[in-house]
Amino acid sequence: MPDQDDAPVADGDPDPMAAVMALLAPGAPFEMGTEKVLGVPLQVFVQRAGSLRELLTSSTRFGDVDYAVFHDGDRRRAVTFTEHERRVASVAAALADRGIGPTDRVAILAANCPEWLETFWAVVSLGAIAVACNGWWTRDEAEHALAHTRPVLLVADRKRLARLEGVDLGMPVVVIEDDFVALQEFSPDAALPNVAIDEDQPALLQFTSGTTGQPKAAILSHRSIVAFVQVVTFLGAAQAASVGASTSGITRPRLAVFPMFHISGLQSSSVTPMATGAGNVWPMGKFDPATVIRLTNEERIYAWNGTATHMFRLLEDPTIKDLDATLIETVAIGGSASTPELIRATEERFPHLVDTFTSGYGLTESGGMVSHASNEMLKANPDSVGVAMPTVELKIVNDDDVELPEGENGSICVRSPLTMIGYWEDEDATAAAILPDRWLQTGDFGRLEGGQLFLASRLRDLILRGGENVYPAEVEARLEQHPAVAECAVGGVDHRTLGQEVKAYVVLRPGKTLDLEEVRAFCAKVLASYKLPDHLEVLEEPLPRNASGKVLKTVLQGEAVQTFIEE
Repeated sequence: MPDQDDAPVADGDPDPMAAVMALLAPGAPFEMGTEKVLGVPLQVFVQRAGSLRELLTSSTRFGDVDYAVFHDGDRRRAVTFTEHERRVASVAAALADRGIGPTDRVAILAANCPEWLETFWAVVSLGAIAVACNGWWTRDEAEHALAHTRPVLLVADRKRLARLEGVDLGMPVVVIEDDFVALQEFSPDAALPNVAIDEDQPALLQFTSGTTGQPKAAILSHRSIVAFVQVVTFLGAAQAASVGASTSGITRPRLAVFPMFHISGLQSSSVTPMATGAGNVWPMGKFDPATVIRLTNEERIYAWNGTATHMFRLLEDPTIKDLDATLIETVAIGGSASTPELIRATEERFPHLVDTFTSGYGLTESGGMVSHASNEMLKANPDSVGVAMPTVELKIVNDDDVELPEGENGSICVRSPLTMIGYWEDEDATAAAILPDRWLQTGDFGRLEGGQLFLASRLRDLILRGGENVYPAEVEARLEQHPAVAECAVGGVDHRTLGQEVKAYVVLRPGKTLDLEEVRAFCAKVLASYKLPDHLEVLEEPLPRNASGKVLKTVLQGEAVQTFIEE
């Protein structure tokens, strides 16, 4: 959202900021009030769905518009909003017939597919809890998660079940390829369940990315996921209002490449359409940029969503020349940060998107949304992640949990209706993360200035070199500007006298070379001497990442092995 002082309005034209603020006014769609959430008074949107089932029910107003389109090779499967609701009602009736009801847990372990979505919506419509299992877990990881969450039913595809061969699961299994049609056809005329659902009861167990250890299961309520949808729809309405555009009518579909067990694949791509009517196109299998470009033309996709890695691969694919560039109205990055180089490359390919890039910040435990930075904010301060979203509060604290004044770096804490209830059956981890009055300690490091949040680095990634703090994100941002660097990561390595030194891991563009001396000279133009890389490792393969696109620095540093395999 542009700052009013930076965006003068011609006489007679509507005031952009006034138009945005009108969305939050009493009686407006995004009016806010204060209510108790889990015993703590918090700001909430006054007009909201009381549960995910209510959100699903409202989606039928979009009728025969495609909710989800799945492409698997030459096979295209599409389901409209109306068809989806009917299938969910039948699946829910079949699950209820098996005795599944409120507070029961149903695990989903599968690749992206219509059955994944239908299982999720059926489970939450029953007041039960969906356990979103990472589809790329190894046998041990999947076995641990299932043992920890103790589902009463597992819905899985053959490929994931093969990894668990020989494991005593201790629960019945629905094999998607063999058994799911019976659920879809169990009761074609069934209505959705009418069991009572409280806003603050658990709806979803969503696992943390596990970049530093065993993933934990964050408990997200109906309120949390509905609030996520409201924040996202507010953001779209605010952006439209600020430029005087209309938000009425059904938009064209968006690209969906994230796994459904991830916030960007579930809350953003699978749940938010229930409020917006904008469906998604899901390319199945391993990410292939040429396929995405072809589908963009065929399905008239208007928005590209993915990690920075996805975007670079799309922009650099030879078939990009065949794309009708005018179709793309927005490019959004999730799971990883947008960088100045990515913005430059995107604007070069799509000149009509110049000055439209925005950025955001969030994490699983925060319910996915914390802050948002407009293009004006990013141009003024590239390391800004923007201002807190409506209903979201921010503060910075020191090691003693004492709030710090503006401008001082410390631990970022967030509080909102989106925040997780806690970690599933892990009181110690919950107590460490949730401070008094339900402030969530994010584990990230940053500062507040003029209402804007500046993200420095994850606390555990902080490099302490000779008593000086080195934030990897700052060094990475500079390295990414080097013309030879395709992607990079920075970490600390032990040093006998300095404590730690700075090490850079880089993947080079084709035909390029780079040595440590050149890296140091390039970084020295903008960084202090103690921040310069002391070590350089050139990688022959892409950076190791998890399924949500985050770089696994523990793998780079030899502290863990890469188990994620893109499919």
